Amino acid sequence: MVRALHQLEAEITRCRRCPRLVRWREEVAAQRKPAFRDQRYWGRPVPGFGDPTASLVVLGLAPAAHGANRTGRMFTGDRSGDFLYAALWRAHLANMPTSTGAHDGLRLRGVWVTAAVRCAPPANKPTSEERENCLPWTLSELALLRNARVLLCLGAFAWDAGLRLRRGVESHAQSARFSHGAISPGTDLTLVGCYHPSQQNTFTRRLTEEMIDMALATALQLAADLPSAASPPRRAPR
Repeated sequence: MVRALHQLEAEITRCRRCPRLVRWREEVAAQRKPAFRDQRYWGRPVPGFGDPTASLVVLGLAPAAHGANRTGRMFTGDRSGDFLYAALWRAHLANMPTSTGAHDGLRLRGVWVTAAVRCAPPANKPTSEERENCLPWTLSELALLRNARVLLCLGAFAWDAGLRLRRGVESHAQSARFSHGAISPGTDLTLVGCYHPSQQNTFTRRLTEEMIDMALATALQLAADLPSAASPPRRAPR
């Protein structure tokens, strides 16, 4: 399984299906943000990251232009990732509460982190066509994550992608609407909704630490067999 995931990762990172996304991710990587001027950006599609035996999959929207598009690892190098990985650490799914770079020593247990779209999109808004282009990569990923039972969908875009991943792109269920804490059972995958840990949501407290902890706890309970599910959450250092 691990070898197959590495092979899939290599294929994902070579993808050029979406001309608009290819132009944008490479333009951002070439120009860089002043704060990261001395760093070499990843500038390619970003593969998933985590435990290949995971029963819980965290599904985000897309890489951030100066986050995962820079570091090459999902939810790494930006404020959204800071919030997410601190929550995973409190839930005993990560060995550390921060994620700063692909070689920082972070390890996940029982969880896999990925996104509906693998390239950083302009204004953080992929098109529906770009989402559909990316779905086969995530379908292949989920097929290799044989223990995956629950998708924790971060935001409405990821929720919609999760429904399509579960039921196929031709049979999207309009009745299964996204909300924070929503649960949509399925024969292959159960979806749990959580607001996206964007700065807009966390700074305004639309999403708090307690809320994401509860969403994770719900997802872990549904996954049922995670060894860390019964452990009390830890508090991240300030």
